[in-house]
Amino acid sequence: MARSFSPAPSDRVRVRRAPARADYDRATIDAILDEALVAHLGFAVDGQPYVIPTLHARVGDEVYIHGSTASRMVRTTGAGVGCCLTATLIDGLVLARSAFNHSMNYRSAVVLGEARLVEGDDERMAALEAFTERLIPGRWSECRPPSRQELKGTQILALHLDESSAKVRDGGPNDEPEDYTLDHWAGVLPLRLVPGELEPDTKLRPGIPVPESVIDWTAARRP
Repeated sequence: MARSFSPAPSDRVRVRRAPARADYDRATIDAILDEALVAHLGFAVDGQPYVIPTLHARVGDEVYIHGSTASRMVRTTGAGVGCCLTATLIDGLVLARSAFNHSMNYRSAVVLGEARLVEGDDERMAALEAFTERLIPGRWSECRPPSRQELKGTQILALHLDESSAKVRDGGPNDEPEDYTLDHWAGVLPLRLVPGELEPDTKLRPGIPVPESVIDWTAARRP
């Protein structure tokens, strides 16, 4: 994968370990965030760090994160405490001739900053639509929208992407020169996320077909 020559947006997100794998191009960062189904949000409360897995959705220059109004994650980061959002995609296991040089092919993104609490109902509803569409494009129009009570019980955070970076590893193993003569297999075991068979809800009324959005999303990701 070709790397971008864009400069790091800040010293805080500059990749220091294996800097040749760094990519500060927004197109790369956006693609990772858009493909990853789970992100992790890190923050600290009274010196105690927490890292919480969460659903996310990128819209333009911001990433939305949601949670309950009682969520410590939402209450803390929504109050202006600095946070770190990460997302990682694993593309393969890199099997080297030496145990030391085993690795993974991956794409990861890191976003630093202070999240803002989304206040307006219109933007909050738009963010919830983005979360739903993030899972299955087209799903929002196929299900009931959030009620006023559900909207009231949900808080949305927005984290700007102006301080973000990506790190990418691809290719085969990097063995020591003297190890290439060893009789040990080496190479890459590619990995991908593949959908399984659909499991209809046991309470689903008879005669309701699988929606087109689910059919299309599943078909596009099966071998």
